[in-house]
Amino acid sequence: MKALITAASALALCAVIPAVASAQTAAPASASVFSGTSFYGTFGYDNTSLDHVDLSAFQGRLGARFGQYFGIEGEASWGTSSDKIAVTGAPDVKVKQDTQEAIYGVGFLPLSPQFDLLARVGYGHSEGTGQVAGVTSGVTGNSWNYGVGGQYSFDGKNGVRVDYTREAFQTHGIEDANVWSVAYVRKF
Repeated sequence: MKALITAASALALCAVIPAVASAQTAAPASASVFSGTSFYGTFGYDNTSLDHVDLSAFQGRLGARFGQYFGIEGEASWGTSSDKIAVTGAPDVKVKQDTQEAIYGVGFLPLSPQFDLLARVGYGHSEGTGQVAGVTSGVTGNSWNYGVGGQYSFDGKNGVRVDYTREAFQTHGIEDANVWSVAYVRKF
């Protein structure tokens, strides 16, 4: 699945970059919408709530912004904590998020030179483990993800981003997840 997400990311970038470049040269009237491709990365923390557990992770993103309004980004998370689920008549189940990867299309709404609202939609893959009485089992799930957020730039290169994402899992038996994140943003 990781290879599929990586391939989809590369394919999307290969498809979007030439289209953006041709839009800039072919249509001067729309050049302001697509002018100035920039790149960014984020590193931060997220909290995921699902199936009555709260899990935390370190999260990183790499993205390209095509003009003021559109972009694409890849995201990966690595779990940092575990939580327990109480099961009636049995020992507690220890649950941990191992990894999560996703790719998103992003829409930006600049409200000022320093502040943007954003909305994003994409597809992701998550892996985790559950452990009870010394027995460990892996859990994986694919999800359609969508969310909103905002980012503030301190000096044109450095900033902070806060967002919310809903992960709607396609795997039977996995509850949808709510993910809140805060991150440092660096524009290249």
